[in-house]
Amino acid sequence: MYPLIIIIGPTGIGKSALGLELAQKIGGEIISGDSVQIYQKLDIGSAKPTPAELQLVQHHLIDCLDPAEPFSAAQFKLLATSLIKEIKGRGHVPIVVGGTGLYIRSLLDPYDFSQQGCDEIRSKWNNFVSSNGNLALHEELKKRDPVTAEQLHPNNVLRIIRALEVWELTGEPISSQRKFKDNQYQTLDSSIIYIGLTAPRNVLYERINQRCVSMLSQGLIEETLTLLNEGYPPTLKPLQSIGYRHALLYLKGLVTQAEMLRLLQRDTRHFAKRQLTWFGRDPRIRWYNIENSLIEIVGDIFRLAEGTKFV
Repeated sequence: MYPLIIIIGPTGIGKSALGLELAQKIGGEIISGDSVQIYQKLDIGSAKPTPAELQLVQHHLIDCLDPAEPFSAAQFKLLATSLIKEIKGRGHVPIVVGGTGLYIRSLLDPYDFSQQGCDEIRSKWNNFVSSNGNLALHEELKKRDPVTAEQLHPNNVLRIIRALEVWELTGEPISSQRKFKDNQYQTLDSSIIYIGLTAPRNVLYERINQRCVSMLSQGLIEETLTLLNEGYPPTLKPLQSIGYRHALLYLKGLVTQAEMLRLLQRDTRHFAKRQLTWFGRDPRIRWYNIENSLIEIVGDIFRLAEGTKFV
């Protein structure tokens, strides 16, 4: 039996480096669990592996979609589940690397997402909100799915429309499609090795600050401008992610570059804190401090995987 290895942790912690080292040692293929790396042309802001790293190990779910195409946790679950099976069938070890919490839990717990979508339904509700406003849209969801409505702010139009879409497609509220509560964690199969990376807060925050500086020097602003010049609207969901939305502030003349960097560093630190809170509730994760040697961490995970792989 071949194991499934999952590596999670906050942004900037070193998940990709660990995944790359481990994949080379264990004969693995990497599946990206990042919600932005799936998109083409969004390289710097999503911290994609370099071309050289992509040559070292087979990567999946990177550079698959045009930035204008939608992508959801339900689609990730469908694609990643299929890839895991394919990779094991080749005699390799699938290694999921990413910090998008819902993506990871969709693989481990019984999320039952609606796999369908309907442009006509989405268009109807987009027109509704344009004519009637966010509060009226939220009220429409409250009539159909009060549980989800309670969890969503009226300004979260995208998720409200998605919930209404699921209700119309399935006849059931999206809240009923979670077969478990977020604070319930089912026992994992013995072949799953669930790894988390952490570090003292000051160490993590310094890594994040330096990473943001590096993104600017690598051309984050120029990359964002290129996307705009190619006709992609700034309202696209991937362009509202951390990094790109900050570059947009600068390109619109709303902030100086120095202020943009400060906001980018601050918001990335806050995002990392939320990731740690999300993953920190999961008792199934085996945590490693990155202040330990990467070689030691890889060796320990290899020994765990070896016991599964060669049974």
